[in-house]
Amino acid sequence: MEVRSEALPRAAASGAVCLLSEDDSHAASLARRAEGGDPWECFLRGQQYYEEGRYEEALVQFEKSKDTDFQALYQLGVMHYDGLGTDKDPEKGVEYMKKILSSDSPAARHLRFAAAYNLGRAHYEGYGVKHSTEEAERLWLIAADNGNPKASVKAQSTLGMLYSMPDLKDLKKAFFWHSEACGNGSLESQGALGVMYLYGQGVRRNTKASLECLKAAAERGNIYAQGHLVEYYYNRKFFSTAVAIARRTTENDNIEMLATMTDCLPAYVAKGVAIAAFYLARCLHLGRGIEKDEAAAKKYYSKACLLDPDVASDLELKANLGRI
Repeated sequence: MEVRSEALPRAAASGAVCLLSEDDSHAASLARRAEGGDPWECFLRGQQYYEEGRYEEALVQFEKSKDTDFQALYQLGVMHYDGLGTDKDPEKGVEYMKKILSSDSPAARHLRFAAAYNLGRAHYEGYGVKHSTEEAERLWLIAADNGNPKASVKAQSTLGMLYSMPDLKDLKKAFFWHSEACGNGSLESQGALGVMYLYGQGVRRNTKASLECLKAAAERGNIYAQGHLVEYYYNRKFFSTAVAIARRTTENDNIEMLATMTDCLPAYVAKGVAIAAFYLARCLHLGRGIEKDEAAAKKYYSKACLLDPDVASDLELKANLGRI
């Protein structure tokens, strides 16, 4: 299971968001105050650079205020862990996140859930700290805070993924956490819930609820949900609908960009495109919902195999057995 860093919580980033809408004179004034060493202005300036992808410049500004501003310390932790604007130094990233999580300062309160999530990620990956799935689970449970919408929604969704994995498989827990995360706005979990309802995983099968989740998630850009909608309509012989969705889903090959845009895991984005590509290839091969085109069918079969060999192999086996 792939895990990504938690972004700076909204309460901390709001000042920088407002900053970007100000005029040039304000920006120039901010720059002068930041150069003068004002900690808050250094943070705002650093956050502006961070959001613009100017990581080296952001790092300089955050370093100036890390001793007095937990938000700057948090951003530095993420940047050192992921190697943004500097060489990767996961140990330093872990150190900074631990400082935030263990702090009693009210100024760190809104950052603790996100810091716990990132520390859980470090333990899960064994990067910067000893690998421990149990410790990752413990920290993610702290970060998820029983589904609190002000806690880490990413942790809630990640727990849903974790309890779907073979080592800690507990589909009822997975369904619970995906439900909490979906209710708190997680696009990833909305798609996952649709699949769980569709196949009765951790919950009673409910096609109506499944389609509500899958359609809503697909409209918001969840590629995994789009792939499963293609599969659903194909299996029910609504071939034209399956083809129409599959063509849209397979238009963009840039998995990383799609994952960033939707805040979904790249592996599940790839699975969604692979499922859509396979069924589109099947329709082109058999002339279902679209005119036969063997050359195009081979292209989409190849795309499915390239994006997710396991998905392609499993669907190919089903096709050979006459199940699709």
